[in-house]
Amino acid sequence: MVGSHLLGHDEKLGETSQRYIIGAVAVGNALEWFELVVFGYFAAIISDLFFPSSDPTASLLLTLASFGIAYVMRPLGAVVLGTYADRNGRKTALQLSIFLMALGSVAIAAGPTYAMVGILASIVILVARLVQGFSVGGEFGSATAFLMEQSDKRRGYFASWQFASQGLAALMATGFGAAITFLLNPAQVIAWGWRIPFFLGLALVPLGMYMRARLSETNAFQKNRPAKSPAQSVVLEGKVGLFISVGVIVFGTVSVYTILFMPTYAVKVLSLPAPNSFAAGFVTGALQLFLIPLFGALSDRVGRTAVPIAAAILTLFGTYPILNWLCVAPTINKLLAVQAALGIVTAAYLGSLPALMSELFPVSMRSTGLSVSYAFGVAIFGGFAPFIHFWLIVETADPRAPAIYVMAATIISLASLWSARRRGFN
Repeated sequence: MVGSHLLGHDEKLGETSQRYIIGAVAVGNALEWFELVVFGYFAAIISDLFFPSSDPTASLLLTLASFGIAYVMRPLGAVVLGTYADRNGRKTALQLSIFLMALGSVAIAAGPTYAMVGILASIVILVARLVQGFSVGGEFGSATAFLMEQSDKRRGYFASWQFASQGLAALMATGFGAAITFLLNPAQVIAWGWRIPFFLGLALVPLGMYMRARLSETNAFQKNRPAKSPAQSVVLEGKVGLFISVGVIVFGTVSVYTILFMPTYAVKVLSLPAPNSFAAGFVTGALQLFLIPLFGALSDRVGRTAVPIAAAILTLFGTYPILNWLCVAPTINKLLAVQAALGIVTAAYLGSLPALMSELFPVSMRSTGLSVSYAFGVAIFGGFAPFIHFWLIVETADPRAPAIYVMAATIISLASLWSARRRGFN
């Protein structure tokens, strides 16, 4: 059994203990993100089943809006679960968040369609998405703080598994999506096939809860007295760190949700076959899973901001040209190349971010600060990215329009990274 003697002792952590700690947090985190990614990948089908409309474009926009509405609940979940984690421990908050995510997933997986119960079906989906948003709002801060507090010398590496586990979620989601679209005919996918990934994800929830139950709290949490009101302390005492943390996550979250949007973009905008578009998502998921920890470990040697700044500059000047190249004559090979390029720069940007964001806040308010800054950054900029991308395409009649939003997000994050450097976070 993993006990407190395995946690927070830097080099004393054995390889087996390190892998278990990372696995316990990452698996649970991946399961939560898996449900969100699957919803995005099957947005086109869900739009017809739960938000029918005579106008297919309006139907898809409604579904993408329901995808984004979960992010409205993230700030509330961040405050409630983040405060809970700073007062009662990271471990208990992690258990609660995965349980809430499972509740929302059950509602989506087993929910009746619009053809069965009318508008009630749309309401069920919206409520389920709100519960999931609340859950994930607190998951980021609790998981990141728990990972980062395992080691003083390897904070970048440990904390990077927060985002690497999201790559694992993308691998799982795209793998299931590709398998379903290959093995089932379109009628079967629409009738019941789209529900399979949700049920499979739910089947793994007990494993995630069991692994997390065997963890102990970090030494950093046990040795520090929590703030009397972590949320108030973040606003009054940690507001500079809060603004920087929100700013640096802008490009990261827009990039991640742009990757998530790509299968829908490939099918609806570029008219590429659905199975192959899932394969492109698989590429980026694999790159994130394997590269993010490497860049996180690199940040323990060269600092937290150098690599993200380089990745952001490359994205700022490269997004429009690479999208233009894809749109001129769309092919699966080009889509794979674009996804790979986006996956690499995103991994480079995200690798050091969890540690950087964690170091902006003291232990007493760390989970709350992380949760709130991430939730607001994602709610304002990331969650509605698929909706904004598609809306820009419709309004401009230009398939390259998503580059506008990506570039704007990059500029905001570059300014925030520069501000972090000026305050000594190199």
